[in-house]
Amino acid sequence: MVNEQGSEAFVEYARDGDVLVITHTVVPPEIGGRGIAGKLVEAALQYARGEGLKVRPDCSYAEAYMRRHPEHADLLAPA
Repeated sequence: MVNEQGSEAFVEYARDGDVLVITHTVVPPEIGGRGIAGKLVEAALQYARGEGLKVRPDCSYAEAYMRRHPEHADLLAPA
């Protein structure tokens, strides 16, 4: 979670066995456009990597982030 100017941004996820499922990324409009969503998704991916988990990006932002950052391709859970 990031708290900036009194607004909270966060990424929601759930664990499904050895898969981290990223379900939602929330950044209020008043603090948007600062790269906060990317930092949150990156933190979730680093957590998954450190825990030896695969990632299923159900959130459209997280899915797009992973496509734009192929260095995380090895984390993708099989479909």
